[in-house]
Amino acid sequence: MIFASLIENFWSVLLWSFLASIAMTAILQTSQGLGLSRLSFAFLVGTAFTSRRSRAHVLGFMVYVLGGWLFAVLYVVVFLIVGHGSWWFGLLLGLAHGVVLLVVVLPLVPYVHPRMANDYDGPTLTQRLEPPGFIGLNYGYRTPLSVITAQAAFGLVLGLCFQMSELTAGG
Repeated sequence: MIFASLIENFWSVLLWSFLASIAMTAILQTSQGLGLSRLSFAFLVGTAFTSRRSRAHVLGFMVYVLGGWLFAVLYVVVFLIVGHGSWWFGLLLGLAHGVVLLVVVLPLVPYVHPRMANDYDGPTLTQRLEPPGFIGLNYGYRTPLSVITAQAAFGLVLGLCFQMSELTAGG
């Protein structure tokens, strides 16, 4: 049932995830541009694949958007399993996602990222990127707020799109 709904509404889910990813990325990039945070998820992802910083931005953005699409599908699956999708439920999922990202994922990144120093050993010739630190605070004390806001917007957009779709009515 869930898989059939996803396949049947593939293009809608793809559009929703694109809109949600754009909203999330716009908030993160605006935060970085305004000096509220130095965190760039696209750059972090890109530098995991290449040491060329100029290519890392482009490659990271492409991988990040693909990841946004995959996470959007997970959100839609949750909406379908629960039998409810709305702007506020999407917002709550986004807030939870942001907290998990800050508290669990970011602290683990230095231990799997090939070009990132960790909190204990410091930088080397090949591991020059600064580790995020607890809840991303090494990238600025407003980084947690930026991440939470961006993830909340991601969930809100997905929930709103789901709510306005035919999927809520069982169609």
